[in-house]
Amino acid sequence: MDHWDPLLTDGFAKDREVLLFDGRGVASSSGEPRHTAQEMADDIASVIRALGIPQVDLFGFSIGGFQAQEVTLRHPDLVRKVILLGTGPRGGDPWIDPKMAEIAPKPVHDADDFLFLFFGRSEKAKAAGRAFWERRHERPDQDPLSSPEVASAQWDVYQNYMKPSGAEKPYEYLNAIKQPTLVVNGIEDIMIASINSFYLGQNIPNSQIIPYEDAGRGAHFQYPERFLQHATIFLDE
Repeated sequence: MDHWDPLLTDGFAKDREVLLFDGRGVASSSGEPRHTAQEMADDIASVIRALGIPQVDLFGFSIGGFQAQEVTLRHPDLVRKVILLGTGPRGGDPWIDPKMAEIAPKPVHDADDFLFLFFGRSEKAKAAGRAFWERRHERPDQDPLSSPEVASAQWDVYQNYMKPSGAEKPYEYLNAIKQPTLVVNGIEDIMIASINSFYLGQNIPNSQIIPYEDAGRGAHFQYPERFLQHATIFLDE
């Protein structure tokens, strides 16, 4: 939850209820961490039903984007609209920057690690990244760091989800997502290649894509005011 930009969550909360969710075994949540996006999606559906909420707008960032897709596919009655951020489809292009594989597994990340993994390469982009780094530490009650077991489980989720299917039309299953969908990413995502955002947009029937310039997978954190406006327009349409 603490990796969400409070400028965004507070911004959305001015006009709508916002629920932040730590998955099973993640940070403050108890239980064994899940190893597939489908299991994670079923947990999210259980939470929505337990809260008695008839429908939600789902925001999914990175592996959360895998989960948001699977909730929508497996429990479509619960979802009104979907926003997919810095993510890709099941069976997507698995390319990653080799240096990413060195930095991402570190048990603790500093500001420079975040700048490399999530933001653009210009000085302006790095300044936006440092501003995000300050904002994300504003909450007085920070979650504990997730365990190495969570990191291992989420790596399994990533590898399983991004494994090429070998099918002639590997993304045709996305045609089943009928909900309006907004796809946002930076033009240079080094963890889930930006081309995957276009695969999502090409195959989800009622979708639109916004690629942000000079940005990585944390484009919505690099351009929070812009993203807040884009997402609000999409949700209110």
